[in-house]
Amino acid sequence: MLVLLGMPELALASGGAALSALPANMPDLTQTWVGPTAVIIFVVAYALVMGEEFTHMRKSKPVIFAAGLIWAFIAYVYAGFAAGLTDPAAQKAVTHATEMAVRHNILEYAELFLFLLVAMTYINAMDERQVFQSLRAWLVRSGYTYRQMFWMTGLLAFFISPVADNLTTALLMCAVILAVGRTKPNFVGIACINVVIAANAGGAFSPFGDITTLMVWQKGVVPFVDFFYLFIPSLVNWVLPAYIMSRTVSTETPEASNEVVKIRRGGYVIIFLFLLTIVTAVCFHNFLHLPPMLGMTTGLGALKLYAYYLKLTHAKEQHGSNGEIGDVRFDIFRKVERAEWDTLLFFYGVILCVGGLGYIGYLEIVSKVLFVDWGPTWANITVGFLSAIVDNIPVMFAVLTMMPDMDMQQWLLVTLTAGVGGSMLSIGSAAGVALMGQARGMYTFFGHLKWAPVIMLGYFASIGVHFLVNSHLKGVLVH
Repeated sequence: MLVLLGMPELALASGGAALSALPANMPDLTQTWVGPTAVIIFVVAYALVMGEEFTHMRKSKPVIFAAGLIWAFIAYVYAGFAAGLTDPAAQKAVTHATEMAVRHNILEYAELFLFLLVAMTYINAMDERQVFQSLRAWLVRSGYTYRQMFWMTGLLAFFISPVADNLTTALLMCAVILAVGRTKPNFVGIACINVVIAANAGGAFSPFGDITTLMVWQKGVVPFVDFFYLFIPSLVNWVLPAYIMSRTVSTETPEASNEVVKIRRGGYVIIFLFLLTIVTAVCFHNFLHLPPMLGMTTGLGALKLYAYYLKLTHAKEQHGSNGEIGDVRFDIFRKVERAEWDTLLFFYGVILCVGGLGYIGYLEIVSKVLFVDWGPTWANITVGFLSAIVDNIPVMFAVLTMMPDMDMQQWLLVTLTAGVGGSMLSIGSAAGVALMGQARGMYTFFGHLKWAPVIMLGYFASIGVHFLVNSHLKGVLVH
């Protein structure tokens, strides 16, 4: 009511008063039964996520359930503690502490969710207008040799993923690889490894290329333009392993295809609107100091208005002599429906789970061990290896929750390692997992593992190059 009446400062003051009423002897949750229980719940849930390929259970299901259990147990312990207090103000503060913490995590998720939903809707819209299919057909009929196609798919993956995302880019390039080399399983396997490395490396130097970079940007830790300091290290991360692997790729020329796919009506306008939406999100954040997701949702509104225009001007489906559809009705809500809802809900579960562990106090303990005892450099290098085994999303969210005291050089380092570290294993990134399904039997876990030493060489080389070319960022304070 205070906010509605135009007095938000009084509303905020009332919330601060509630927090200040917390008693000094609040229980240390790491020393109660809820601490180990929460850790066990999260470990079991994430084990199920990592075993998705074998259990065929969507990854969002266990983490959403785990998030609810963790926060319910925390609230139960606090409610029991509050019951033993005699001060009504302290009782109220304790019982509301957990609620306020959950709301804070949900707000962080809401910004990420709306941003990703818009991006996914645009990608689905361009896919339906055959933008990606047209690019695939052009590549297939280009007449490149296998080695040239190896480099071309890697190069495109490196430069498309910063604008789209590494998962969509990897799937697109894999479709090209399969169309060219379906009869050459060895080529498909090594080309898919190259695409995974390139897509992850390309996504590391752009706020839009990976979920981790998006989280860092939205948190306000690294400004938009500063991400491009990672361009050269990211390029080294891909080019060095790619050069070594390319020596084993045949120089034969596959049989070219004559397939031509035309972009449907409105496709080029949607590409322009997507780029304009990205610019809007950046301007909203940099110049108006508004959340980037507000710029993205504004762009979604523009897409919806254009979709209404396409609907009004739609001609009835015209079938040519070859049976192709000339003009297909554009339904914007179908594009929203086709968003990766399992992925979006997975992010919800991860953020709430990691937020719960942080609220209990475990992230503070881990932060002290990693960033104080080990030092930020070794801690950030370790983050890359954790990203290959677990996933870079919970790892990066944990780092952002801990918010260690690091300069800009170290924050860019952890952004780089979290983004490219997943390339060391096929299960270390969404791109790798997706391509194992798309190129089943040709791109495998052990096929990728064989090249792990080469990929690791690129990983450490990119770190060395980062310290070399971005030495001027050492000591630069992060606001």
